Amino acid sequence: MAADWSVRRLTAEDWQRYRAVRLAMLLDEPAAYGSSFAREVSYDEQRWRSLLEQAVFLAEGGDGLPLGAATMLRLDPADVPEIVAMWVAGHARGRGIADALVDAAVTEAAAGGATEVRLHVMLDNPRALGFYERAGFAFDGAHGDARGCDRMSREIRAVTGEEVNSR
Repeated sequence: MAADWSVRRLTAEDWQRYRAVRLAMLLDEPAAYGSSFAREVSYDEQRWRSLLEQAVFLAEGGDGLPLGAATMLRLDPADVPEIVAMWVAGHARGRGIADALVDAAVTEAAAGGATEVRLHVMLDNPRALGFYERAGFAFDGAHGDARGCDRMSREIRAVTGEEVNSR
């Protein structure tokens, strides 16, 4: 059965859509992100457009309803790319959306020549921990800026045009 949703990369023209999704994320899971609704609600159009200079992926239902999002952050080409701001709406969990968002970010990273992708996860979020482990990420000994936040990484390599997890 085909999925009734898809994932696409947002452009600067999608800034209003991204604003709505990002603010919903911050309200839904406020402890999961390094920012807050109160901070970001005041961002102006220019700021929202600038955030979309990074690769931001949006999962949407066939009806256009946002189902999830993830950003692949890479401020400098020499940096190891990092998946940040990962979110799947509560009503959409368990449908493979998180897998598709991670796949989109990893594919983007591999296309940019990366051989590794990182992310940070709150240790008190067992659902996220289990998902990232199933997706091939492992703790690498680094810690995040927030207490109870550790870093996970996943090696990637391109083989005949496909990303392969080299666990």
